[in-house]
Amino acid sequence: MLTSKADLPAIPSKRYFTISEVSELTGVKPHVLRYWEQEFSQLRLVKRRGNRRYYQHHEVLLVRRIRGLLYDDGFTIQGARQRLGAGGEMERPITAQEVRAELEAILNWLDSGIGKQ
Repeated sequence: MLTSKADLPAIPSKRYFTISEVSELTGVKPHVLRYWEQEFSQLRLVKRRGNRRYYQHHEVLLVRRIRGLLYDDGFTIQGARQRLGAGGEMERPITAQEVRAELEAILNWLDSGIGKQ
């Protein structure tokens, strides 16, 4: 079982993921994922043929966030639900431009502080 965020594999660029793929990508067992679907209204996955579950990229990210809140940060289900609901966190997927801007800001911060002593 994966123990930390650093152990999680990269998410491939696919449109849909099965529950077993999401389980591998997040380190969360399928029965737990099915339970979280009931507990977290933000998880709105697609069900197709024969009630098969398909997750999109942003839902895999949300599962990782929920996993972090519950397993790493020690939140209860209710606390994680409130945390996700507060401030609109994870209401929409993060765009590539937002990620790039944040990474550039971090690089600038690191460049300005490293080696200046």
